[in-house]
Amino acid sequence: MIMPFLTAAGVLAVLTVVPGPDMAVVTKRAVSAGWQDGLRTAGGITAGLLVWGVLTVVGLAAVLAASAVAYTVIKLAGAAYLVLLGVQALVHSRRDRTPSADAPHAAVPAGGAWRTGLVSNLFNPKIAVFYTGLLPTLAPPGLSPHTGMALLVLIHAVLTAAWLSGYVLLLAKARAFFQKPSVRRAMDRVTGVVLIGFGLKVAATQP
Repeated sequence: MIMPFLTAAGVLAVLTVVPGPDMAVVTKRAVSAGWQDGLRTAGGITAGLLVWGVLTVVGLAAVLAASAVAYTVIKLAGAAYLVLLGVQALVHSRRDRTPSADAPHAAVPAGGAWRTGLVSNLFNPKIAVFYTGLLPTLAPPGLSPHTGMALLVLIHAVLTAAWLSGYVLLLAKARAFFQKPSVRRAMDRVTGVVLIGFGLKVAATQP
């Protein structure tokens, strides 16, 4: 019971730290609007994972993962949202900044941070495939399928919240560096390109 549990937690930890759209969205919010926004975004992403977890336990995520039409609709909506965030970052990087505009929180991205994290995660259908395809194979024996899945979802949500929050706080340590106009413009451009790239990647993925 203990070894399968530790193995599952290890696999989830590795998958959590792999860079993806969630980290790109958090980076954009934290660099543009401050660490508080970054933490709120991480909270929204974690909430999204919990929603996916509930859908998985009740079986709806499996339906989505098995339906080509539903998967495509969610996939394209999520891809469009990521591309929109990327375009916003690129447009923001081209704006002239006066000295007063360089103050912390002066350039706040559009939309609430928590909502941004939640929407970006909910519009990622790969989470449904991941939860319905991989988690059942990691569920510790001796537990009912629903209990095992729910436990793994909670572990994944906690790991994600801890990882993204720690990442945001690391960015906050270098706040003075990221507040430099040239650095903020560069970060906007980099995160914009990365978000657009992830959006195109999501659009091209198959179930």
